[in-house]
Amino acid sequence: MTSVSSAVTLRRAVAADASAAADVWLRSFRAALPTVVSPRSDDEVRDHFREVVVPLRETWVAADAGAGIVGVMVLAGDELSQLYLRPDWRGRGLGDRFVALAKERSPGGLSLWTFQVNKPAHRFYERHGFVAVEYTDGSGNEEREPDVRYVWRP
Repeated sequence: MTSVSSAVTLRRAVAADASAAADVWLRSFRAALPTVVSPRSDDEVRDHFREVVVPLRETWVAADAGAGIVGVMVLAGDELSQLYLRPDWRGRGLGDRFVALAKERSPGGLSLWTFQVNKPAHRFYERHGFVAVEYTDGSGNEEREPDVRYVWRP
């Protein structure tokens, strides 16, 4: 695939981005995790982005001049809490740019959780120096899906 053009900018999300960011999350979740049942309806996800994620979290978006919001990343201190790309924007280097930004924002290290079934995410994060340190049965997440915690240390 082609690399992300310079027309894509990473910037902090603003209130007007909440709906588009939620749509990226919904599309990406469905495409990457077809066997994982989301505990929230689409409207609940949109409300959560509008009321919590964008106004209260360190939320970043990837904005393309022609396509609008094509990616979203949420940081919570030293946790990379969410990283989702529109499915048609995967493989273009955008995730790499988000991870580089996360490392820049948290130079002492990062952790994240991903589902065990999401093997492409495992490969992606491992390629960026993250190491799996904990596996769970999923009883601690709202999806009740087995997950894995990854850690990156500089």
